[in-house]
Amino acid sequence: MVTNPRLSGQVAARAHHSPAAALLRKIEPFFAIGQVSGGPLLLASILALVVVNTDVGDAYIRLWERSISLSYGSWTISRSAAEWVNDALMPLFFLIIGTEVKREFVKGSLASLRTAIFPVAGAIGGLVVPIAIFVAFNRGEPTVHGWGIVAAMDTAFSLAIVAMFTTRLPGSVRAVLLAFAAIDDVFGLLVIAIAYTAQLDAWFLLLAAVAYGIILGLLRLRWVAPIPYVLLGVVVWIGVFASGVHPTIAGVAVGLLLPTSSRLSERRFAERVQQPLDQFKEARVAAEEAEDDAAAEQHHRRAQKRLGYIHEMTAATDEAAERLVRILTPWVSYIVLPLFALSNVRIHFSAELLAEAIGSPLTGGIVAGLALGKPIGFLAATWLATRVGAARLPEGVNWRMVLGIGGLAGIGFTLSLFIAELAFVDEGEIELAAVAILAASLVAGLFGYLVLWSAAAPVGSDEASPADAGSP
Repeated sequence: MVTNPRLSGQVAARAHHSPAAALLRKIEPFFAIGQVSGGPLLLASILALVVVNTDVGDAYIRLWERSISLSYGSWTISRSAAEWVNDALMPLFFLIIGTEVKREFVKGSLASLRTAIFPVAGAIGGLVVPIAIFVAFNRGEPTVHGWGIVAAMDTAFSLAIVAMFTTRLPGSVRAVLLAFAAIDDVFGLLVIAIAYTAQLDAWFLLLAAVAYGIILGLLRLRWVAPIPYVLLGVVVWIGVFASGVHPTIAGVAVGLLLPTSSRLSERRFAERVQQPLDQFKEARVAAEEAEDDAAAEQHHRRAQKRLGYIHEMTAATDEAAERLVRILTPWVSYIVLPLFALSNVRIHFSAELLAEAIGSPLTGGIVAGLALGKPIGFLAATWLATRVGAARLPEGVNWRMVLGIGGLAGIGFTLSLFIAELAFVDEGEIELAAVAILAASLVAGLFGYLVLWSAAAPVGSDEASPADAGSP
């Protein structure tokens, strides 16, 4: 999914007459409606940083810490407003990620086994190397428990940067990044489940598994009505949430189930609707020529029945996965992700904090793990996998682009901030981690952008240069 090409062409034409339009063309991918966009998340993060560092900062934080309770009879569950955002809304973001990555693996540029192994190998390298670097910095320190902070990347920001090269990079670059990000985030969620979950409730995990199995069964039966899937998806979320595992993993799991093919091909659609369409036209003409209201109403009802049939056949040509992504994406981009930033970005900048951060093994491990470990791990693991013949570069992708993808993987904003909240109790350590995550994300984002800019085709070209495709 890329920025709307017609809109891109319109903005490009305006750029010839207006410097402002040229600027808008650059930032357009950060606010694109058709894909998960990083622009609203960026603005919300900046706003949160500004507010937290004003006189109302403490009151602002207390607002997000205010408890919100849900009760049913004797059963009550209480969470802070920030925790409700993390637990109830963020799974929608990961639902989109799980859905999109399945589409890439099933029918996209990663559909072959060797191209599918490519991002998997990169994700393994992008997990092992950063963690090893972080542990090396924090060996013997109590902060070593925060190793999971460098395990995952921020998908929204990285995809927004890739979208800035809409027509200058092959679509397979975004596919590799998306697949790598999804696998990387799954690793991050597993880290949360294994390392930062105090206890697990097996009964609720069983409940989630049963609901998940029923969804699989309904898909096998080709059940069409969406309500059972929605209700069962909620049950999966409740089971994972109540078990002690972070419910974002439920979003990925359900997203991987969604069908990536339509129930009716366009050829079959044309065959099935031709006769009902003719009957609809006949009924409309008959209704207009009817001599009395009763006859007109009868013909009108027949026309509506044919129209309902055509509507259902039209809906059957749509992929369930694509339809869900299309519905959820604007909500996730403009509500869910900004709310996450507003509720989780809480860095009180001060000279003392920055001075402590410079010499802290915690901040050193995070910055080095994300900004260096991610690109090194991703590039090394994918190169090794291709050298031994287990994987191959997707079509159109060269090694400079791979390095750029690895650089963007160092943007660890969303999930890294969340893991920092789980890993540490001390507010000072959480703030140090947040400063390091912010610094690493800025460095990684700039590095990834510059590398992809150097690898992209010149402006006006429709495809990237195949240079550097032979070796890293």
